[in-house]
Amino acid sequence: MNTVSCQIMSLTSLTPHVFKVLLKPSEKVDFIAGQYLNFVMDDEDKRPFSIASSPNSELIELQIGAFIADSYPMQVIERIIASQAEDKPVTIEIPLGTAQLRTESDRPLLLLGGGTGFSYIKSMFEYLVEQNSHRHIMVYWGLRELSAAYELEETAAMIAKLPHANFIPVIENVAEDTSNNDGWQGKTGLVHQAVMHDIISLEPYDIYLAGRFDMVGLIRSDFIEHGALVEHMYADAFAFI
Repeated sequence: MNTVSCQIMSLTSLTPHVFKVLLKPSEKVDFIAGQYLNFVMDDEDKRPFSIASSPNSELIELQIGAFIADSYPMQVIERIIASQAEDKPVTIEIPLGTAQLRTESDRPLLLLGGGTGFSYIKSMFEYLVEQNSHRHIMVYWGLRELSAAYELEETAAMIAKLPHANFIPVIENVAEDTSNNDGWQGKTGLVHQAVMHDIISLEPYDIYLAGRFDMVGLIRSDFIEHGALVEHMYADAFAFI
């Protein structure tokens, strides 16, 4: 793990509650798709975020969901805004995590992210596109409402570059999202239930999961009953649940 200073290249809103941050490290950083970094607030306060960009990218992308004022992630956004205004760098620790993409495997892949857990799987499918991977890849993204979705067209276009890949966004509460649900023709309900409906058995798959810890714990249990092998399931949340 290295401590690296980064210039803030941009901070944009993907939705009213999700922010996209692009950082330019002061030196070359090495990580494996699926790892995360710590955003250093101070020596005693280091906050983890998945890396949303490929290891081959010049910039490091973060997707930070900040839903409540003065929350843990909103404090990071406020630090970024202040640092950007003052043209000061921020500090990260990189790389971290053990749920990175197993690049030596040739098993079919199931990548599943809930909410901003999407950033974890985005790093992996971006890397796989760059590698022109011929693995069978299923990418699922679960969202509570359609209004929480972002970059759907860009994601679909990127994954379409892979010869054996599918992108399946799943909206949990379409009926409740009265402002933005017009014309949604995709899957609805819980994302992991959509997976189990689509795939007869998960036994052949390498499975990568990211989202709320309670969600990941439920998915692990249900997927094991659906044939998934524990030794081929990966999530940093497993260390805490």
